[in-house]
Amino acid sequence: MDELAGNPLRVYKLLPKTNCGLCQLPSCLAFAAEVAAGRKGLQGCPQLATELRRGLPVGPRRREEGEVEQAEFIDRLLRKMDSIDFSVVAPQIGATVRGNRLVVNSLGKDFVVDAKGGITSECHVISWVRAPLLSYITNPTHAEITGQWVSFREFQGGIEWQPLFRSRCEEPLRLLADVNQGLFGDIVDLFMGKTIEWYEADIAVLLHPLPRAPILICYQGAEDDLPSRLTIFFDRCCGTNLHIKAIFTLCAGLVRMFTAIAERHR
Repeated sequence: MDELAGNPLRVYKLLPKTNCGLCQLPSCLAFAAEVAAGRKGLQGCPQLATELRRGLPVGPRRREEGEVEQAEFIDRLLRKMDSIDFSVVAPQIGATVRGNRLVVNSLGKDFVVDAKGGITSECHVISWVRAPLLSYITNPTHAEITGQWVSFREFQGGIEWQPLFRSRCEEPLRLLADVNQGLFGDIVDLFMGKTIEWYEADIAVLLHPLPRAPILICYQGAEDDLPSRLTIFFDRCCGTNLHIKAIFTLCAGLVRMFTAIAERHR
């Protein structure tokens, strides 16, 4: 396919965009760059290799909104990994070092990160964890947990992202809680959450998606003519420890995971 030479984005459109790593590269965008440069062939992607062997036509795949942008964001994070000294960053982010790898706990599960940004865990690696985890490790600033709770919009850039955060994170989780309040019990049991009593809400659950990025999910059920409400709060340190896009991605991923759990328990 000579038309792919020198055009990584055209190659990227053909790929599954899962960043599975089976091509031995950290992301689909990195693989696309290698193909465009002539250093790899399309058969280096296991999924495309299967299609090519079957004689199926390989054409552009439908791109989800923001897919390329997200892939580029991950690629930038991967490039930053080259300058990270795990022994220095581990105590700053509440992680540990195991051999030449960094171990970061997320929701009670250990994620092991190598120097190239490859991630493995005791469970399967969930795709949405990758960008926030790499952002957390490579962020130039680090802060301890403060115990001060703020809303998403209070972070730098939060006002611009607030409508999307509301529609993709808080609102879907509110609707989910409306029909399945037992979900919060599952969250506490499965993800090392903690129910707290000091916040005035029907349900308030504290989670640690990353060691120094705690979030507080507060739900108030409908009452009389008042609709239900759900707000996600963050420890103020999250704004120092994570890029605003990583905070959004982390919460949106959590909501997708909680939705999948609720579906299985219907």
